[in-house]
Amino acid sequence: MTLAIHTNAGQLPAIRIQAPDGAEATITLYGAHLVSWKGADGRERMFLSEKSALDGSKAIRGGVPVIFPQFAERGNGMRHGFARVSTWRLEDSGVEDGAAWACFDLAAGDLSNSLADAWPHSFALSLRVAVRANELSMVLTVRNIGAAPFPFSAALHTYHLVPDVCEVRIEGISSDEISILDKLDEVYPHVTGRAQLATSEGTLRLEQSGFTDAVVWNPGAVDAAGLADMERDEYKRFVCVEPALLEPHTLEAGESWTGTYRIS
Repeated sequence: MTLAIHTNAGQLPAIRIQAPDGAEATITLYGAHLVSWKGADGRERMFLSEKSALDGSKAIRGGVPVIFPQFAERGNGMRHGFARVSTWRLEDSGVEDGAAWACFDLAAGDLSNSLADAWPHSFALSLRVAVRANELSMVLTVRNIGAAPFPFSAALHTYHLVPDVCEVRIEGISSDEISILDKLDEVYPHVTGRAQLATSEGTLRLEQSGFTDAVVWNPGAVDAAGLADMERDEYKRFVCVEPALLEPHTLEAGESWTGTYRIS
């Protein structure tokens, strides 16, 4: 049973999935980028900048960028990798146990010549997005379909929509409660896999597996003012809490790796 609805986000072709209880998500084929997630209560839970380019000219600001095969500048390749600026394919979709889901694929053959030359490994990525009630799950799988091993890093750079970033409290990622008073860009290695993000509107449970680390980021007022794709005060409306695999993981020929992020 296929429930994927072909739509657009700005100028980008996108897929919308909707669970029987009304929960829904919208994912652009560009980057397999989740740009909207609404729970069954109809409330939007993802931040998306009003100034974000939605035309394929640059990475989308907000939602959930897929980071692969490099995190930030931790390598010699493109910042945050090529997955978030490549066009993925809708592989399948449906409904299972009351959850609507869609699976997107990206392989080496989908890359432009310049990207394929810069990262000449035989790989296959899949991202499975599922929603129901007030829950979202994302499963990223990396497969090595070549004859030689390759190293990679990965993350799901999730922009959580919040009423006021100064009121955010995050527990479970570090030994201390995390609050955001100004710019914050912190890496937390070897996390337990369970955290909570509390705002004035309630608490989100964040669960990750496969991903060994977490990154918490907000640009603060000064850095936000220097971002061309963000309104000056939009930094107040989000915090990025992202599951990450920061130290390059070597994937042997024929092997696969899976990282999961669940928000409820």
